Amino acid sequence: MDERFSLKAVDDYSDDYSSKVTASFFASKERITGQDVLKLSAIQQVNLFVIRELLHAWKHEGQKLYSPYFDYTHPEVAESLAKFQNLLSNHISISRENFQPLLKKAVSKTIYLIVDPYDFFSDILDRQGNGFVRTEELRNEIKYLKINQPPLDKLLKRLEEKKLEQINGNEAFGLLDQILEEVNFTPEDVETYINQFSAIVPLSVDKLYEKKMQAVNVVKKEAPVVVNPKEVVKQEIKKESKSTVAENFQKIGRIKDNLTINQKFMFTKILFNGDFEIFTQAIDRLDSLDNLKQALNYLDQNYSEWDKESEEYEEFLELLEKRFA
Repeated sequence: MDERFSLKAVDDYSDDYSSKVTASFFASKERITGQDVLKLSAIQQVNLFVIRELLHAWKHEGQKLYSPYFDYTHPEVAESLAKFQNLLSNHISISRENFQPLLKKAVSKTIYLIVDPYDFFSDILDRQGNGFVRTEELRNEIKYLKINQPPLDKLLKRLEEKKLEQINGNEAFGLLDQILEEVNFTPEDVETYINQFSAIVPLSVDKLYEKKMQAVNVVKKEAPVVVNPKEVVKQEIKKESKSTVAENFQKIGRIKDNLTINQKFMFTKILFNGDFEIFTQAIDRLDSLDNLKQALNYLDQNYSEWDKESEEYEEFLELLEKRFA
């Protein structure tokens, strides 16, 4: 992959956007309420992520409640605390100083969900920790998603149908993997949201990525030698690729059955322009072929525009070689 998602670029943009929006709102008001938050941005996902951050803050504060004299875990106490939380949620009141960081984080999360939904899904499942995904916590996360939410909605439904309170993280990824195939998930149109952001502060998708630097070790020679950096990088990548293939090579059956969920996310996003249906059709076609030559011919005929020096292409090619060895 020649480019990678730039967290700094997203952070810088989110800072600019949140500064401008808060300056505009607080020019006439001293505090912002919950109802104001829900109407603040034209992108509803931004508003919902602000609310989510507030509820996370309340949960964090609630975890501090402990006393050697009172039982905060008692069902009646827990029920009262839940009612208290609901009451507080209807009386949100935040100053500009405290609100802007919340908005900045919400903008950053929204851009991440829009531009890189696959990694966002992975983070949601990884975030819960201890190697498990808890149904209740997943439900609380999903109810604040309005963009690219169908796969996670379906995952939650599966867990509820199985009446599972929690599931092993690897099993959760496996279920999500199946769901992505079943629904032929294709991320929502990025351009629509980029235009909405740009109405406040100009945003270009290209600026959200940065070039990856390839470290190259050049051996000193007594006489000066003219070296083409691109050619050196190319040779180094090939050497690394060959070394990796040699060390990890093992014949596999169908490609479809040996793809990790991260590979599916990566190949779909980088090689198949984010279209999971086209990706799935290509994998099925490749699995139906008889040998590597046929597979390479298929790629040349249908995907000649792929960057054959990219890491994704190298990894994809490695899978083909293992399939048809």
